[in-house]
Amino acid sequence: MQTAKTVVVYGATGHTGRFIVAELVRRGYVPILSGRDAARLEVLAKEWDGVAVRAATVDDPESLDQALAGADAVINSAGPFAVTAGPLVEAALRAGIPYLDVAAEIEANAGTFADYAEAAREAGVAVVPAMAFFGGLGDLLVTAAMGDWTSADEAHIAYGLTSWHPTQGTRTAGAVSHQRRAGQRVRFRDGELQYHEDKPVQQDWEFPEPLGKRAVIAEFTMADVVTVPSHLAIPEVRNYMAVEAARDLAGEDTPAPVAVDDQGRSDQTFVVDVVVRAGDAERRITASGQDIYAITAPLVVEATHRILTNQTHAIGVTSAGKIFDAKDFLGSLSPVLLTF
Repeated sequence: MQTAKTVVVYGATGHTGRFIVAELVRRGYVPILSGRDAARLEVLAKEWDGVAVRAATVDDPESLDQALAGADAVINSAGPFAVTAGPLVEAALRAGIPYLDVAAEIEANAGTFADYAEAAREAGVAVVPAMAFFGGLGDLLVTAAMGDWTSADEAHIAYGLTSWHPTQGTRTAGAVSHQRRAGQRVRFRDGELQYHEDKPVQQDWEFPEPLGKRAVIAEFTMADVVTVPSHLAIPEVRNYMAVEAARDLAGEDTPAPVAVDDQGRSDQTFVVDVVVRAGDAERRITASGQDIYAITAPLVVEATHRILTNQTHAIGVTSAGKIFDAKDFLGSLSPVLLTF
């Protein structure tokens, strides 16, 4: 009888971390709960039978080594990732196990690609940052839309969110990113990240039904500008965000997500509409589902499963679209993610 594989979830008590732990249990994996607060971890562990707790802090490498000892993989769901990603990647490389995270922070993800590419490749370890709604899903969709194209001129990724009630983690990560950029905005154009002070521009985007035409903020740049160009020859990657979601995110009084079903999901629904263009040709793919935080769990757990079962095409620091078969991966998430 084969023993179930163990996966450390760092940041397990957070909003997204809880979804990840539940998804691992559902898939037959044994989660190990980790993070800074031992008391909160112990409380969470009581929700499942036989779940171990290993408290650790990112400023204590020895505690991270103890947390990862004997595990088969680690998922980092603790932001800000500008602080947590580096120490946990290094711990995973020492342990010789795959590392995945759900970072939406552009600079943190770029740093993972830049700082650990050589070490991860030499160790033969998969390191997959941004394996989440922002970064991972967009990259999978763009890769699937590309099909047999080897390059394109532009990739446009539009987020039609009916609302966005941010978690405290989202707010903290956003504040860190804002500080790192000194208030500037960022875009990916001419094959590079560009920081600028242009004012946001609002336009309309024709989403598939049931959303239809929606006002969006152009160049509302997300982690896709790191993941997509990391392996696809596309010199311009643009993001768009529904105005109502952007307003929610910016609102200081916008409450945190509230569960409306037995899975803990909020009533937020999303449509991610992707268009890639090469010359006069255009290809399009769309995905829809419920709750951007909840959908991150099946995304990162499916990625972990594929790495642990050798369903991969790459090693080292890599993005979802490069390491996995994008169309097959997206199809495996039905019915929680509908692609068309």
